[in-house]
Amino acid sequence: MTRCLPTDAQPFSLEKIAAHEGRVVIFADLDSPLPDAANHVDTLTQGAVTRAIASAAFKKLKPGAALQIGWPSNMAAEALHIIRISPNPAPTDLRAAGISIGKTQGEAATLLCADTLPVEHMVQAALLRAYQYENQKSDPKPDFGPLHVMVRDTKKADDALHLAACMARAVHLTRDLVNAPANILTTSSFAEQIEGMASLGLKIEVLDEAELEKLGMGALLAVGHGSESPSKLAILRWEGASGAPLAIVGKGVMFDTGGVSLKQAAGMEEMTMDMGGAAVTVGLMQALAERKAPAHVVGLVGLVENMPDGRAQRPGDVVRSMKGDMIEVINTDAEGRLVLADVLWYAQTRFNPRAVIDLATLTGAIIIALGHDKAGVFSNDDDLANGVLQAAAEVGEGAWRMPLDPCYDTLIKSRIADVKNSGGRPAGSITAAQFLQRFIQPDTPWVHLDIAGVTLTKTDSAHAPKGASGWGVLALDALIRARFENR
Repeated sequence: MTRCLPTDAQPFSLEKIAAHEGRVVIFADLDSPLPDAANHVDTLTQGAVTRAIASAAFKKLKPGAALQIGWPSNMAAEALHIIRISPNPAPTDLRAAGISIGKTQGEAATLLCADTLPVEHMVQAALLRAYQYENQKSDPKPDFGPLHVMVRDTKKADDALHLAACMARAVHLTRDLVNAPANILTTSSFAEQIEGMASLGLKIEVLDEAELEKLGMGALLAVGHGSESPSKLAILRWEGASGAPLAIVGKGVMFDTGGVSLKQAAGMEEMTMDMGGAAVTVGLMQALAERKAPAHVVGLVGLVENMPDGRAQRPGDVVRSMKGDMIEVINTDAEGRLVLADVLWYAQTRFNPRAVIDLATLTGAIIIALGHDKAGVFSNDDDLANGVLQAAAEVGEGAWRMPLDPCYDTLIKSRIADVKNSGGRPAGSITAAQFLQRFIQPDTPWVHLDIAGVTLTKTDSAHAPKGASGWGVLALDALIRARFENR
């Protein structure tokens, strides 16, 4: 697993600033008195900080952005970073500051002169941005150096840093899983990795194909018929509270060729990310276990591989779901909803959850609708949907409510079976959600998150360098804190 940037809290000491040999980070703003650390550095550098703040370059900086001075005079530091931030910053500004710190982190240690600034949002953002996936390289880059956080209240900072590191490790795990090649991360190796998480206090079960067949999961199993990798269902339970659980369901298609409805070759290599929903679910469950969340949450991930083969399902096949609905397979590349149909039904009939949230890289249509900045939110419950949207906004992850309506059901009406697995291009993400809603029991609050656009990005995202983003771990953790914890 990618190593998380190590952090520690240190007592505030002006004497340490001149002697620090790596990077030094201070804070300042226009028309505000210099904080103690910045004032001390200004004295050391004979007014360099004052001149920098008066410059046109500093005035153009957005809150949280940084101005860099190399090899500042009378300091051992290799670089001084002056971050523009107000004395009473908003969480968004603190996250922006953390991103500025994380994206320039190197092998040298960084001394972050936080003084009395809140550090949790800032350090968490720095840890999330200071991520590099080197697992498949023969000559990986060296690990990043540590981040030393100088504060007035080290006890309070220690607690904040612990929580920030806990969440960053969970997001890093999610990114590592999404970034991993399909020949490395298979259904079996993923299941084994999940089984190892029992050491965190999670209760783990992994159901094999024979058990899935006995349960009647014909829709899920049909997706994996063409693969040598056995289909599995992994269940992770965190019992930090009593009562009915929240169920989190993740789509785990380890690689998606499209099956017989073969995808185009261009870009198919990115289909290693089609297990992004499962990765978020697993990362979230690790976070809950590590921070000992006072909540009852069960995570379920259906692990399959969609390959073309003599045994693979064909367009025109009809498969029986665990619920009993007969599904006409119009397009074998609309496979994720078949997996989710059975896992959603199993989650409800076994655990009787208070609410269900599923995550899936489900449709290319959601990318056409929302691009790569926001996940699509579909729900049968306004209160739960608003909770998800609020939590996503709170942590800086983009999400947007999309419609559900029975009028779209005509697009997936089958001539020979109960329902088709695809309604074609029109309203593609909506018809996929309408399909999933068939497998949600009446009166069960449910949210479907289509994360196809936000799971793997070609440019830097809010918290991450380009590549796997880990979108969803922070938002769902914030939702659980706000609505599903017993305190």
